[in-house]
Amino acid sequence: MVPLANAAGEPAPHWDGRFHNQVVRPQDGVMKKLRIGLKYLFLRKPPETRPSMPVSLQPMTRQQVFDAPDHSLWRLGHSTVLLKLRGRFFITDPVFAERASPVQWAGPLRFHAPPLPLEQLPPLAAVVLSHDHFDHLDEQAIRRLAPRTAVFLAPLGVGDRLMKWGVPPSKVRQLDWWQEREVEGVRFVATPAQHFSGRGLLDSNRTLWASWVIMDEDVRVFFSGDTGYFDGFKQIGDRFGPFDLTLMEAGAYNVAWPDVHMQPEQSLQAHLDLRGRWMLPIHNGTFDLSIHGWQEPFERILALTSQAQVRLSTPQIGERVSIDSPHAGQNWWQPRPVRQRGQANEPTVATR
Repeated sequence: MVPLANAAGEPAPHWDGRFHNQVVRPQDGVMKKLRIGLKYLFLRKPPETRPSMPVSLQPMTRQQVFDAPDHSLWRLGHSTVLLKLRGRFFITDPVFAERASPVQWAGPLRFHAPPLPLEQLPPLAAVVLSHDHFDHLDEQAIRRLAPRTAVFLAPLGVGDRLMKWGVPPSKVRQLDWWQEREVEGVRFVATPAQHFSGRGLLDSNRTLWASWVIMDEDVRVFFSGDTGYFDGFKQIGDRFGPFDLTLMEAGAYNVAWPDVHMQPEQSLQAHLDLRGRWMLPIHNGTFDLSIHGWQEPFERILALTSQAQVRLSTPQIGERVSIDSPHAGQNWWQPRPVRQRGQANEPTVATR
């Protein structure tokens, strides 16, 4: 049963049988949800929504991960990011399934394999979950990670799903917005997001959704999860910013979803509201969840951040990034020859 109160025993103010956003959005009926679900399970999308060639990956090994310095991170695909802090490992929204779908015979198919197989992940101090949609909460991955993970950090109600899947209750920490927990000396704060939840036709918004603030002493990282643009970004920035790095949703958007996903212009504004130092776009490059070209989110956010002189990091899937000193990365999504970038306010030049 979804808790009616947060971990402090206080009623969740955004719960009345279902959870609500800070900004009220229209509620979808069952028939509309069914139409949308069938459309994205079976719709034949334009060919440009998927890569025409294999996606360029950075090879990873388990030993490289263990040997990497603290304050390292690796993007494993979509919104799955592995972080190393205080000699321990943490992962966000671990999705290793072939499809972001309730079934594995239909629905959005991966563009690429994970650069590090799930069984090669190091023991995890914590799994950090943003919400329960299929492209962020992978049941089989959770079941396989449960024996090797010390703590699961989840928004209210999402932890109940984990326990139904066999995660011991002693490992589950369910948080309301603005609540925090410390794991191995690293602070995690569940912060608001503008989204929705549910894995079926009848469970809409029965669980909470969240973004996350991750703090290791003076190092601060923001993980957006899924969200529309709202004034909560400024609240989070005022309370916890500035951030060394924002892991920001920038992809799988659609003009029909203005309340729950951001266009790249809004992703940039959210980063600015948070007072981020570097931006690393996520929620792209792995699944064809919308109808835009698969490369479009990278091109749009690169153009916007270059114009705004905001530092953007676009590592290859599997490439290590230092949180202390991120690098710009390559335009790896473009056809070869690969274009190497300098600083965000420098021109992009072609190299071979």
